[in-house]
Amino acid sequence: MPNLRLFASARDAAGVGRDTIEGQTVAAVLANAVTRYGEAFAALLPTCRVWVNGEQAEPTDPVAAGDEVAVLPPVSGGAG
Repeated sequence: MPNLRLFASARDAAGVGRDTIEGQTVAAVLANAVTRYGEAFAALLPTCRVWVNGEQAEPTDPVAAGDEVAVLPPVSGGAG
């Protein structure tokens, strides 16, 4: 199964930073993650970037056992 890594607010919404989630595409992994983590996680996904093995990914990209799917919410901050 692919390895899911969650960062910042995605990690907070899911309650974990790492997990293994079934799926043969990025979209399938994320759909299964939504089922597991619920509405708060689902609400974040449209604003997140998703990377597979360090490369920006599209929902239709295939994933395999051992691949790392990373969910990165937007980062806010800076000088005010």
